[in-house]
Amino acid sequence: MRETSALLLLWLAAAWIVPCSALAQVPRESYRIETVKTPPGVAPEVGGIDFDRRGRLVACFRRGGLYRRDPDSGRWSRFATGLQVPLGIVAGKPGEYFVAQQSELTRIVDTDGDGRADHYQTLSDEWGMSGNYHEYAFGLVRDGEGNFYVGLGLASGSSRHKFSGRGPATTRSLVADNPKPGTVARLRHNSPVSYRGWVIKITAAGNFVPFASGFRQPNGLGFNRDGALFATDNQGGWIGTSPLHHVTPGSFYGHPSSLNWHPDFQGINPVDIEVETLARRRKPPAIQIPQNDMAGSLGQPLEDRTGGRFGPYAGQMFIADWTYPRIHRVFLEKVEGTWQGACFPFIEGRGLRKGNIRLAFSPNGDLYVAQTSRIWGIGEGLQRVAWTGKIPLDIQEMRLTESGFDLVFTKPVDPDTAALAGDYSLIHYYYRYHGEYGSPRTDVTPVRIAKVSLSDAGLRVSLHLSDPLLTGRVYELRPAQGIRSQDGEPLVTRLAAYTVNRLRVGAE
Repeated sequence: MRETSALLLLWLAAAWIVPCSALAQVPRESYRIETVKTPPGVAPEVGGIDFDRRGRLVACFRRGGLYRRDPDSGRWSRFATGLQVPLGIVAGKPGEYFVAQQSELTRIVDTDGDGRADHYQTLSDEWGMSGNYHEYAFGLVRDGEGNFYVGLGLASGSSRHKFSGRGPATTRSLVADNPKPGTVARLRHNSPVSYRGWVIKITAAGNFVPFASGFRQPNGLGFNRDGALFATDNQGGWIGTSPLHHVTPGSFYGHPSSLNWHPDFQGINPVDIEVETLARRRKPPAIQIPQNDMAGSLGQPLEDRTGGRFGPYAGQMFIADWTYPRIHRVFLEKVEGTWQGACFPFIEGRGLRKGNIRLAFSPNGDLYVAQTSRIWGIGEGLQRVAWTGKIPLDIQEMRLTESGFDLVFTKPVDPDTAALAGDYSLIHYYYRYHGEYGSPRTDVTPVRIAKVSLSDAGLRVSLHLSDPLLTGRVYELRPAQGIRSQDGEPLVTRLAAYTVNRLRVGAE
C-alpha cells in the first residue's frame, strides 16, 4: 500500500508540471491576433490605451507622447507631448483626455478644435516622489461618479533614493536594528515618500483621498459591472503569487511598507510590526493566479462589456501579462458577500508578444493590447485580438457549490468523455504570507472527487468532492484532454484555478 501511494504521489507530481506552451487555450480558428502599426518615429512603448467617443484609439507612450489613431485610415496624429512616464489614459468629453503620469494626474484638452492639446491641467499631484526609478503611477480608471483611481508602486530597495522630488519623506531603515522574532524585520521594496504602495482616489472635485494600502506594484485597475474596483499586483516580498484584489476603502492588502503613511501606524517602523498583526488585518486576494503556470507579472484587468462580440465570455475579466505572451481570463462570483472565483489561461503565444500591460475593447468588440518592455523584458507595441465567430469548447465558468464545483461549458459535452471522476484532476494548496520573494505552492493536497453529474443538456458538469472544502486555498483543476463536445470537438481548457475565500451556506 505504501509503495502504491508513493507511486501515486510521483505520478501526481509529474502530472502537474506542464510546459508553458501546453497551456495555450483557444484555437486559432476562434481568435486571431494582429499587430497594429504604431506612430512612425515613436518608440513603441505603449503605457495606456482607450477609445474616445469618436471611436478613435488613443494611446500614451512611455517616453511622453499622446497620439490618436483614425479608425478609417489607420493614421496616427500627435495630440500631446512632454508627459512623464504616462501609464494610464481615460478619454473624457470630445477633445479631452485624462492621463496618469508618474508625477500627477493631468487633464489634457484641445480647446480650439485644431486637433492638438493646448490646455494641461493638474488635477492632483499630492503623492510623494523620491527620485527612485521604480515609483510608477499605474492606472487609470474612473467610476460612474467621475472619481479617478491610480495605483502607486513602491520604490525599489536596490536603488538609492535621491529625495529630489516632493512631499514628506522618511529615512526609516529597511532592516530592524534589533529584530524580534515574528516581526517583519526586513523590507526590500519600500515607501520612502507619501502613499507609495497605495491605491489613491481623486474625486471629481479634485480632492486627494488615500483609498487602500498594502500594495507592491498595483500595475492594473478595473471596475466590474457592479461598480466594484479591482487591482492586480505582482509577486514578490509579502505577495506569494500574483493576485487580483477587490479593492475597498481602508483595506490593507499585505505589503507592510505602505504603512509608513497609515494613520494607525504613525511613529511605528513597519519592520517592527508583528506579522500576525498584519495577517489579521490583511484582506486576501479575490483571485490568486498560479505563478508561472499562469501568471508572470500582471497588468490591467478589463471586464468584457461587448455583449458577446468578443465571444462567449461576456461579463468576465481579461488580464494582461507582462512576463509571458499571455492574456488570462477570470470568472468572478460573489459568495457570502465576498468576491472570489476562477482564473484560466486565455491566449498564449500564437503571435501575441510579451510586455502586455494595458487592454481596451474597441467599439466593434476587438481587444486591443498595449505592450511596453521598460528595462526588464522583451515586447512592445500594440496588437489586436479579434473573435472569428467560432466558439471553442472551453470551461466558461468554474462555480463554487456546497459540495464542490460546477463547471459550465461553452458547448454541451459528450457524457462518455466527461462523466467520470477520472476525467478531472484536482489539488488544493496555499501560498505563504511572508517577506520572502514569492511563495511555493504549500501543502499541496490531492482532492478526491466522489461523484460527477451532468445537467443543463450537457452544459454543466458538477464535481462532488469526497472531503470538505477548505477556505484560504487555491483549488487547481486539470481536466482530461480526452473530453469532447457532443459533436466531437476537443476541450481547449488545460488549467483552471479557483480561490476559495468563503464557502457556500450549508457547506461542511
